[in-house]
Amino acid sequence: MAILSGDMKRVVAEQKLGFVATVGADGMPNLSPKGTMMVLDDDHIMFGEIRSPATIANLASNSGMEINFVDQFNRKGYRFRGTAKVVSRDAQEFAALFKRFAHFSAANRIRAVVVLHVERAVPLVSPAYDTGGIEHEIRRNWRDYFESIQPKS
Repeated sequence: MAILSGDMKRVVAEQKLGFVATVGADGMPNLSPKGTMMVLDDDHIMFGEIRSPATIANLASNSGMEINFVDQFNRKGYRFRGTAKVVSRDAQEFAALFKRFAHFSAANRIRAVVVLHVERAVPLVSPAYDTGGIEHEIRRNWRDYFESIQPKS
């Protein structure tokens, strides 16, 4: 049975920026944003590795990884946890995966593809909903806030 629902795939496709958590050999966490995220299939999410030396080093000693995606405006998203593998440029499967990144402006800088086998997926929802928050109001409030912090010309 597929782990990734249609809504999960939509959030990944719309948000693109996922926050990747790994653990180093020293036991310390590493959290790093990745902007080349995409769904590979019903059970896998991948990203192109451009500038992720700590993430790659951590995965060499511990394949556990989590990716979080959050829609900043409606304050909802998903947490995906599982095991990851790094597919380097010299790996046989690299070419097929790399083709999926052709539309990214930085595709030529991708040095490897990291593929997360999703073993657990759970929703992330702001506590604002616990007290009766309504999505369209939450979205409007956050849009107004983000607009208020934009530089004025």
